[in-house]
This record gives sequence, C-alpha cells and structure tokens, in this order.
Amino acid sequence: MSPSPRTLGKADRVGFFASLICAAHCALLPVVLALLPAFGVAGALNEHFEELFAVFATVLGSVALIVGYRRHRALHALVLLVPGLLIIWFGVLYPPLHHSILGHALTMTTGGALVALAHLANLRLSREHADGSTCDATCAH
Repeated sequence: MSPSPRTLGKADRVGFFASLICAAHCALLPVVLALLPAFGVAGALNEHFEELFAVFATVLGSVALIVGYRRHRALHALVLLVPGLLIIWFGVLYPPLHHSILGHALTMTTGGALVALAHLANLRLSREHADGSTCDATCAH
C-alpha cells in the first residue's frame, strides 16, 4: 500500500523546512562559532549533530522522493536530492573540509539547499488535480 498524497506532502514539507534550517544553520555557523566563546558555551556543540542530521536528511529524503517518483515518474526531484546528499555527506565525512569553517559552511549550505529544492520539486510534482491528473511544469499552484 502506497502512502497517500497527503502523507507524502507532509513528509516533503518536513524535509523542505528541515533542509532550509540546515542550510541556514550551515551559512550562519561561522558567525555563531565566532560568538560562542563570548557566551561561554564553546564546548556545547556536539560534532555528531551533523552526522545525525545527515542520516535524517538521507532517510527522509530518500523515502519521500522514491515514493514520489513512483507516483509522478519524473526524475527532477531525484536529480536534486542525490547530489545534495552527496555534498552533505562529503562535508560531514571529509576531514579537511569538515575542519575548514568557510569550506564546511559553503559545502553544507549548498547540500542543504539542494535537498530543500528536491523536496519542493517533489511536492509540486506530487500534487494531484481533482480529476486525478498530476501537475507538470505548467501548473500555477
């Protein structure tokens, strides 16, 4: 049994907003890191948070977009998701990049933005009209 369009839409909305939050987090991380010592919380950041978020983004994105693909048969969203996840994992696991504040921020922001765009594309492709037809690039909503 395949998930309902409503369930799929909720998963894409969660993935979209989580990816946007990730992209904003990564873009602002250098500023936050510079300010943390002033607040005495420099040791409060857990390095494993990014790994957990990468797992979350991978599982949610893969499930939502594969189910979406099965409905709309368009590769648009997957073409954004795969490189986005690869960029995120590269930023998390490649030590020289992971320890470079600017490089890491740029990498993770790019990956998070691509994953967010993938969810948005999947959401738009998965919307159904009242007659059961799916949206294409000409849809206005």
